[in-house]
Amino acid sequence: MSTAPIRAVLADDERLMREQLRSRLTEVWPELDIVAEAKNGLEAVELTKEHKPDLVFLDIRMPGLTGVDAARQIAQLPEDDDWLVPEIVFITAYDQYAVEAFEQGVADYVLKPAERERLQLTVARIKKRLAQREGKESVETSSAPLQQLLHKLSAQVSGGGKPSYLQWIQATVGQAIQMIPVEEVLFFISDEKYTRVQTAKVEALIRKPIKELVDELDPQVFWQIHRSTLVNARAIDGITRDFRGRQLVGVRGLAEKLEVSRSYTHLFKGM
Repeated sequence: MSTAPIRAVLADDERLMREQLRSRLTEVWPELDIVAEAKNGLEAVELTKEHKPDLVFLDIRMPGLTGVDAARQIAQLPEDDDWLVPEIVFITAYDQYAVEAFEQGVADYVLKPAERERLQLTVARIKKRLAQREGKESVETSSAPLQQLLHKLSAQVSGGGKPSYLQWIQATVGQAIQMIPVEEVLFFISDEKYTRVQTAKVEALIRKPIKELVDELDPQVFWQIHRSTLVNARAIDGITRDFRGRQLVGVRGLAEKLEVSRSYTHLFKGM
């Protein structure tokens, strides 16, 4: 891994909880650089944009914007050559949020108040995931995307049941408006103004950005492989690399290849 210190943002609306977590982190991970603290979800998103940390600790329940909603926004932040979307650790007082997806390594959680032994396990997991990003260590990673976990948690936090997903896309095809069944869509890819909807037979345009579609589509079917691209996992035909080493997704029946950004290369480990 890089010799630069790992940088983190802490977000909790309770000052004493932030202080306690900071203190415990100093004990179990003294080299961690906590660059900022947030009192709510909105602050957490803004501080993540500003400081570009490697790691964000998010209280699940915060006023205004919950930790889950903040994580959704953070997951959609634009990356660059020097920064990837940070690892997420949720902070919660409720065991009910310690769902199976956490244990699969998509994200991690810490129960309040943070106990030293549990925090040590979290630190070990995060260090492994960050090492994997650097390509210096082989670590088994779940293929379940973070968004799948966020959908589950959002339903729990809001008190709802199983989330309902978009079934139809109303899109412009030539001069006409057409209703396209979501199950027929091979991929969505956005530019600044429009999102292209591609099926085996039709190419259409909609004005809905990827960051909204991520919340409306079943994440087990549509995988985000780039901040501007969602692909139907059932339509993936294969994975190749270009001359720069970037992963490219082949889609069944089409010659076009879709680029995978660095944050999503773990989806295709072993493929």
